[in-house]
Amino acid sequence: MKQLQKLRVKIDTIDKQILKLLNKRAELAKKIGKLKFLIGQTIYSPEREKEIIQRLIKLNKGPLDESDIKEIYTTIIHICRHQQKKFIIAYLGPEGTFTHLAALDAFGNKNIYIAKETIGDVFYSVTKDEAEFGVVPVENTTEGIVTHTLDMFLECNLYICGEVNMKISHCLVSKENTISNIKYVYSNPQAIAQCKNYISMKLANAKICEVSSTAEAAKIVANKKNSAAIASEVTAKIYRLNILDKNIQDIEDNYTRFIIIGKHKVARSGHDKTSIMFSLKDRVGILHDALSPFKRYGINLTKIESRPSKQRPWEYVFFVDFVGHINDKNVKKAISELEKLCVNYKFLGSYPRAE
Repeated sequence: MKQLQKLRVKIDTIDKQILKLLNKRAELAKKIGKLKFLIGQTIYSPEREKEIIQRLIKLNKGPLDESDIKEIYTTIIHICRHQQKKFIIAYLGPEGTFTHLAALDAFGNKNIYIAKETIGDVFYSVTKDEAEFGVVPVENTTEGIVTHTLDMFLECNLYICGEVNMKISHCLVSKENTISNIKYVYSNPQAIAQCKNYISMKLANAKICEVSSTAEAAKIVANKKNSAAIASEVTAKIYRLNILDKNIQDIEDNYTRFIIIGKHKVARSGHDKTSIMFSLKDRVGILHDALSPFKRYGINLTKIESRPSKQRPWEYVFFVDFVGHINDKNVKKAISELEKLCVNYKFLGSYPRAE
């Protein structure tokens, strides 16, 4: 007991030191916020936040592991950022959607969050300065790209400021106590598609009802008998629903990538991704020629998608993600060559890569 007490005294001493240093860090963060305001610089600096965490992970000697360091310092950064400013953030709602959880992951819980009914509404909210940032889903590892998000970049002049990768675990939630009572299943089309095998095996006779989001589905079934929603465990708690089954998605490693949209460009962090969109002249082999500079300058393409331009029939816009920052020398050279082949070219943003 004496040895235990000695160790506890040491911990109390360390905690006192940590508390003093945390408050000192918060004071410095306040000063930085005031300086940024004076020089017209944005408070949100994802590249700096990424650099801090990566540097501390390299310095770490254990026994804390990499994920511990990331979790601790993400929380510290969120709290210190709040000392500088409280942000207004729009997200695809209602409360409890996976997009809401992604927004909280990126910005912390001490901000003002505005739930929007559609992805388009999130874009318009940022465009009209109702919100400073928006968070929307862009792709899922099971069901692929969220086309509405890509299409909104054709309408709005916003930048991608960051990304969040989130593991998606779906639950079957309801006011009912057993699956046998379920006659209606509500969720958004992506979630339904991600759980199609489960639905066919356990809910083959239920009517499938598509709604705008998983949280909207939970909100509906909270007031409806013989109904269930495919939604998150968090949403079940918000709407006081029973969890009838967990992890009902067809693929265990089911991830969704969310992007943060805003009006400012992000500086280089050293661990970046860039997104662009472009349309090409009409001739044989031009897509091959457009992508060749990326290989020539050693740039790794991580995604390419095409969408109708909505201007002329059979004309397409290509969306490309690649590793690197727009200010990297090799990226500048590749983009310079690409632009010569484009009818239209648009830079969507360089931002720190999510883990």
